[in-house]
Amino acid sequence: MADGSWSVVWITGGSSGIGRELARQLDGVVGHVAVTARSADKLGELSAASRTVFAYPGDVTDADAMAGCVDEIESRAGPVDLAILNAGAWALMDATDLDLAAVRTGVEVNYLGVMNALDALIPKMMARGKGHIAIVASVAGYRGLPRSVAYGPTKAALNNLAETLKLELEPHGITVSVINPGFVDTPMTADNPFPMPGIISAKDAAERILKGLRRGRFEIAFPTGFILAMKLLRLLPDAVYFPLVRKFAVRGRG
Repeated sequence: MADGSWSVVWITGGSSGIGRELARQLDGVVGHVAVTARSADKLGELSAASRTVFAYPGDVTDADAMAGCVDEIESRAGPVDLAILNAGAWALMDATDLDLAAVRTGVEVNYLGVMNALDALIPKMMARGKGHIAIVASVAGYRGLPRSVAYGPTKAALNNLAETLKLELEPHGITVSVINPGFVDTPMTADNPFPMPGIISAKDAAERILKGLRRGRFEIAFPTGFILAMKLLRLLPDAVYFPLVRKFAVRGRG
């Protein structure tokens, strides 16, 4: 389904931010857009204001709930052609001030939440020999960054996971994409106390994501200038990278 001719799309984290905007842009274009999040009220409001967006409340950290959600979508609308696994948790945290509860939430939502969805999706897509799975990671997963101890490692894991899935699932007809946004203006970033270079709107982010998915791209990363800078940092030797990032981190706090 890499050409974008989807009939059923499932979006987790669909109650706000990028997920909500993706649903809005697919409304009326795709026959059944299923949105999942814990906030049933927000999903209900979105669905009520839409033509083809339907609410499926659920917690991505609950594997049984995700299996039930996929079963309900497919029973009601047919096979999921595209799953955009977008639910995420963000906590700004120094390694010198660890909050294990927040770290655990990051792992359970950002990484295990994706795994719970995959556990429900992969057998069904394998049986059909087709499908498209898109995982929303982040450029924060490219290299270790200050104050990202509860977030960056989970996104690094998702990038690694997407590469593994591409190798193992595409021979079975399943397309895999990983989405690595820079800064996007959403409720999750609203209170960040530091400069956010290249920040874009959720609408712009959703447009870029859907364009990349329709083309069947593996990595969809944006905005271009910020991504190029972050990818350059990945190439720097440690002896250059660590002093450079520490310097800018100190400036950002100033």
